[in-house]
Amino acid sequence: MGQTRFASGRQLDLICLGRLGVDLYAQQVGARLEDVGSFAKYLGGSSANIAFGTARLGLKSAMLSRVGDDHMGRFLLESLQREGCDVSAVKVDPERLTALVLLGLKDRETFPLVFYRENCADMALAAEDIDEAFIASSKALLITGTHFSADGVYRASVQALEHAERHAVLRVLDIDYRPVLWGLAGKADGQTRFVADQQVSQHVQGILPRFELIVGTEEEFLIAGGHQQLLPALRRVRELTAATLVLKLGPQGCMVIRGAIPQRLEDARLYPGVQVEVLNVLGAGDAFMSGFLSGWLQGADDERCCQLANACGGLVVSRHACAPAMPTPAELQYLFASPVPITRPDQDPVLQRLHQVSVPRKAWRPLFIFAFDHRGQLVELAQQSGRELKAIGQLKQLFIEAVQRVEGDLRRQGIEADVGLLADQRFAQDALNAATGRGWWVARPVEVQGSRPLAFEHGRSIGSNLITWPQEQIIKCLVQYHPDDEPLLRLEQEAQIKGLYQASQAGGHELLLEIIPPRDLPGAHPEELYRAIKRLYNLGIYPAWWKIEGQSAEQWQRLDQLIQERDPYCRGVVLLGLNAPPATLAESFRQAAQSRTCRGFAVGRTIFQEPSRAWLAGEIDDQALIARVQGTFVQLIAAWRSARQAP
Repeated sequence: MGQTRFASGRQLDLICLGRLGVDLYAQQVGARLEDVGSFAKYLGGSSANIAFGTARLGLKSAMLSRVGDDHMGRFLLESLQREGCDVSAVKVDPERLTALVLLGLKDRETFPLVFYRENCADMALAAEDIDEAFIASSKALLITGTHFSADGVYRASVQALEHAERHAVLRVLDIDYRPVLWGLAGKADGQTRFVADQQVSQHVQGILPRFELIVGTEEEFLIAGGHQQLLPALRRVRELTAATLVLKLGPQGCMVIRGAIPQRLEDARLYPGVQVEVLNVLGAGDAFMSGFLSGWLQGADDERCCQLANACGGLVVSRHACAPAMPTPAELQYLFASPVPITRPDQDPVLQRLHQVSVPRKAWRPLFIFAFDHRGQLVELAQQSGRELKAIGQLKQLFIEAVQRVEGDLRRQGIEADVGLLADQRFAQDALNAATGRGWWVARPVEVQGSRPLAFEHGRSIGSNLITWPQEQIIKCLVQYHPDDEPLLRLEQEAQIKGLYQASQAGGHELLLEIIPPRDLPGAHPEELYRAIKRLYNLGIYPAWWKIEGQSAEQWQRLDQLIQERDPYCRGVVLLGLNAPPATLAESFRQAAQSRTCRGFAVGRTIFQEPSRAWLAGEIDDQALIARVQGTFVQLIAAWRSARQAP
């Protein structure tokens, strides 16, 4: 392959111009769209999917489009930003709503699809939205075919192409032919992929000479070439452009054609696809393009570009969504290194896990967590004071105010840290609602307090409860677990933990395991904890977080090594309190000061026990309670910081 020459010194690798909307995917696979009961919300639109996918694969990508001044528009911007995608050129349109698509998964060949795109924000992109300096900051510009289908977006796209041509920005066309968006199919017929139309062909042919890389399916090259047979269509395209042509052939793979079109298609080299069980072909082309561009923009040869493209497409067709289904470099590395073909990526536990832990996740600073998920202890305090149980909920609402004040203190002092809380559903649902969406670390328990063997508050079907949780909330589960437990007890506990871990994976929630070895069995306690964590890893359980008691500096060193070896993606360990005095916890912090995995503390009764007793007894008012809780919380934070800053 001749090496593609990109302009040097560019801030961006790729700008994607085109569709940016919300995809609502049916969650009931096999149902008619009429019978679907619920939908999952994802970022969508071909250009946006490619911006998302290339960013996930390590390119410096940017999106050029519009969203509405609405909740869905903000969702799209935040989704792109989390992947590291530049959204500075996405305009917020105050007059139009964000585009929306409804999608069903009836069977492997039938995907009912309804576009809600009339007068939507991304189709209002205008020539004046295209900043020449921004276009000039990139190596390449990608435009999808939909944005040539209407006058306004056509003018905007041509304006972008003119800027790109002036500044040696290479131009990429994803033909992305959707007949319904050209007015050639019924408004509810988004599923139809091909309708021959000479006017569309002539329109597309008018812009083909302006591109250096053109990618499409067989049907898309038929519309571009204006012919009913593929080879004559490709030859017509070649008459109009010297661009490199990439022909997508679904599960067969793809071809890269430079120069003359061969006499027979078989004469072009076929780069074979990845053979997988197909769940959903929607978005496969965007994944293919993301993979291809991730190689192309980094100077890879055809074989590598196609390997990446076919693998990305293969993984996405095996998954439910489009953009969130895009693979990471770690997933691709695992797929390529597998000694046997992975035909069911959706059932490979390593791939499933990598898809959750190797994507961009929030980078937490030192974590200072107020744990007030206690239920039994506060019920006892309320009963002793003759208070109704609803007072516990009011109390926990006041705890939120205390956390907010502590966060404010940290900000004013310029301390780089994050606050969080552990709160229960039973008494603290209002507190959880108030805490969610603030950027705090938020977790909630699922275990029946004191249960051994482990039992869940809402029964064994833990997933049916998790489906109602906000995505950012972390599952916390305390288990009194000992690797030398009586076999039936140990197996029951392990089965419950494994089921919870699988539910967390299915729902996309992070899992925190709080392991407290019971005191009634012989053996050195630190060694029991080490063995317990090792045993759970051996069972294929990889929680995002561990919550444990304080350890000696030597034991922290061993735990760090174990966690790093077994799960380099682990988010970390937080220290629990067990109602210990602040001075005792300060010593625990000092012992953990050199630990790389201990990220902070999650302490409860040390902070709230006495103030809560006094408040429930009517001895102090709301403000005094908040002040006392805040004071102890701040004292613990100071002890943690002192331990970490000590020479």
